[in-house]
Amino acid sequence: MTELVLPRPVSQPAEGPLDGAFWDLVEADFRRMIANHPVYATYLGIHDDDGRLDDATRDAVVQDVADAKKFQADVEAIDPAGVSESVRLERELALHNVRRELFNAEVHRVWERRSTAMDGVGDGLFGVFARDYAPLAERLAALTSRLEAVPESLEQHKTRATAPQVRLWQEIEIESGEQMPFLFNEIKAAGAGVLDERAQARLDKAVETASAATAAYVETIKGAMGSAVESWALGSDVYDQLVGLRAFDGLDASQILEIGHQQLALNKAARVEDARRIDPTVAESVVVDRVKSNHPATFEEALAAYKDAMNRARAHIVAHDIATLPPGEQISVIPTPEYLRTVIPFAAYFEPPKFDKHPSGIYIVTPSVGDDPNAMREHYMAGISNTSVHEAYPGHHLQLSAATRHPSLVRLLTDAPEFVEGWGMYSEQMMREQGFDDGPDFLLAMHTDAIWRACRIILDVRMHRGELSVDEATAFLIEHTAFEHANAQAEVFRYTYTPTYQLSYLLGKVLLLQLRADEQSRLGDRFSLKGFHDTLMGNGSLPISFHRRLLAAEAAGR
Repeated sequence: MTELVLPRPVSQPAEGPLDGAFWDLVEADFRRMIANHPVYATYLGIHDDDGRLDDATRDAVVQDVADAKKFQADVEAIDPAGVSESVRLERELALHNVRRELFNAEVHRVWERRSTAMDGVGDGLFGVFARDYAPLAERLAALTSRLEAVPESLEQHKTRATAPQVRLWQEIEIESGEQMPFLFNEIKAAGAGVLDERAQARLDKAVETASAATAAYVETIKGAMGSAVESWALGSDVYDQLVGLRAFDGLDASQILEIGHQQLALNKAARVEDARRIDPTVAESVVVDRVKSNHPATFEEALAAYKDAMNRARAHIVAHDIATLPPGEQISVIPTPEYLRTVIPFAAYFEPPKFDKHPSGIYIVTPSVGDDPNAMREHYMAGISNTSVHEAYPGHHLQLSAATRHPSLVRLLTDAPEFVEGWGMYSEQMMREQGFDDGPDFLLAMHTDAIWRACRIILDVRMHRGELSVDEATAFLIEHTAFEHANAQAEVFRYTYTPTYQLSYLLGKVLLLQLRADEQSRLGDRFSLKGFHDTLMGNGSLPISFHRRLLAAEAAGR
């Protein structure tokens, strides 16, 4: 086992007397976390414990909370006057992170009210199976060990459910559990011709045992559904508390909701104009239907189209000097694993593991939800272009490939979807501004996706204030987006347990456009679009309010 060498940023403008003490705390907490959470360690590219699953017991969660509180107290005890200017920001960011973590664990408590064993098992297997950081035979040995650990992990998860379980969330877990054997069997099939007879027999037995344990686990959940509760919304007061913790440049929930309504109206009006440019003689709905009807015949052809759009966007960035591509960045495009399709109805991205020798991003695309016969309409050509800009270049893949190269462990562990998801949406508009796929059909797709994200803002706020049910939210989404019912429902299901995440997409774009406008106003002729992009990407995945502070500090230094 090689010793893990952790990066440490250079203090700016000069080292403070307590800088070392701060980083010692951060590094000790990081080592504790990866020791206790081997699945997350795998995600980061640390492979010493790829054969283990996390301790999923209630006691382990309680211990994580105690560790987080101790870390918070230790960081708060470091006098800000004793650290350098750069570490002062890192200290505030570390406190921002731990306060969010404690809110999730102690206030929201999804871990206690929703069975999440399938997430733990699926993430533990997918992170090893999908990445080629080591020879397949070596990864299959680790996967066999994790599969052998599945029955115990499922039993451990049951200890968490001391509070009433939320019916909808349990239904999601049941569906994921019924799909999980597909992943098990994919892993089993991968061993053919790779493993020797003894190793394959061990893998086969592990798959058989894990499948049986999963089936029994699903039956246990079904048997307990009679005591499940319907309530999942945070409520206005708790939701406001979470919005405050997110550091949205001072915006409160009501202001964010108003932005959602404004953006819905603006993007609907823009789509009307796009439709008129395509064909002014027919109704907008007819044009939208025509654009969505222009899709590949099969999902295999669609996947090739996603790859083509992604590569064309990358070439456009280079040709037009829009941003710097990190050396050696890599990405693969694959179908969404079946166990994830109920919660990722369209597409998603997994960032390059920071500590892998050859880190690569993974762009997943969902063929359909529930074998919907109309699913290919969601893979229409203009939409494929927009999604590939968002997920790959210059969206998530480019941004996260740059972010993971920053040496700060605090920034690595920061959860700031308004920047990450906002950057994806900002990229959609910026690339059209820069001449990439900027015809009216592509703009119609972009504004169609923005209408969806505006709906997300409205639904996020209103659902968690207790103003809309799942059925009402699904109907609202279908009304404004014309999504197929299965996709819309899968979307809304996810909103119920991820408050403030879904609103982050379009809100983040709005905040980034405002930040860009402010920088253009401040710098005038000295403003560089590429410089703006490179600075943001290089500073890591931070809340936009922290990016604003870094840009202001850079301006003051200049």
